[in-house]
Amino acid sequence: WLRAADATSTWTTSVCTGSLLLAAAGLLEGRRATSHWLALDFLKRFGVEPTGERVVTDGKYVTAAGVSSGIDMGLTLLGRIAGDEHARAVQLLTEYDPQPPYDAGSPAKAPAHLVEEFRGRSRFTLT
Repeated sequence: WLRAADATSTWTTSVCTGSLLLAAAGLLEGRRATSHWLALDFLKRFGVEPTGERVVTDGKYVTAAGVSSGIDMGLTLLGRIAGDEHARAVQLLTEYDPQPPYDAGSPAKAPAHLVEEFRGRSRFTLT
């Protein structure tokens, strides 16, 4: 189904671990993509170049990291489709102005013990 939908799509997108589905379908082979940080290494199994970026555009494929980056992806696509000014207007109207109460939203910023704890408990362990 994914390959059939992709054949006629203008954009093929995913948020979080949805990129693993696109990769397993062979749609991201040889491309750059992102996913939730705990699942990034799985992309390599499908011939994908994983990045730690929040939003990655490679051709018509747009992938977003964890769930909160889906908003960034939406604005990125909106800017490409309707123009930057329209995307800025939507950002303003939705009051998208992230100011998280903690600065631990990525492995690079989070306390090391939390990162290691979640890596140890992750279902996304490569075996």
